[in-house]
Amino acid sequence: MTLLDLRYLLQVVYVACSYATVWMIYSKFKATYDGNHDTFRVEFLVIPTAVLAFLVNHDFTPLEILWTFSIYLESVAILPQLFMVSKTGEAETITSHYLFALGVYRALYLFNWIWRYQFEGFFDLIAIVAGLVQTILYCDFFYLYITKVLKGKKLSLPA
Repeated sequence: MTLLDLRYLLQVVYVACSYATVWMIYSKFKATYDGNHDTFRVEFLVIPTAVLAFLVNHDFTPLEILWTFSIYLESVAILPQLFMVSKTGEAETITSHYLFALGVYRALYLFNWIWRYQFEGFFDLIAIVAGLVQTILYCDFFYLYITKVLKGKKLSLPA
């Protein structure tokens, strides 16, 4: 198996896991949905990121615009969850761990970009700026996570 074959295999596994996650959300865990607090209007994220992807991209082709849109949208996709945490004033421990894992995942991308620039000379300003925006959005949550959840307390926002 070549490295390219492994890459495609991992992409298939990633997509399959994504579909499985969505299926679980809409079937097994449907009862856990809190519609009373889920009032974030996602069009406030989707429309501006779509416009930005249309205006700022590497190449004005449909695939490039869609890729850029996905990068921009991913950078702000955590906002609805953070909005819900701020609205309710607290988060379940498992939700806190999940958000922390997402933040670490994004922070590791920063190290990947440094590595790639250092050893390959590769630099993608769109991905780097979007990643920095996403990491900055997590910073306040990281502080609360480290000072509360890791000490065994429930994550609750200061009043």
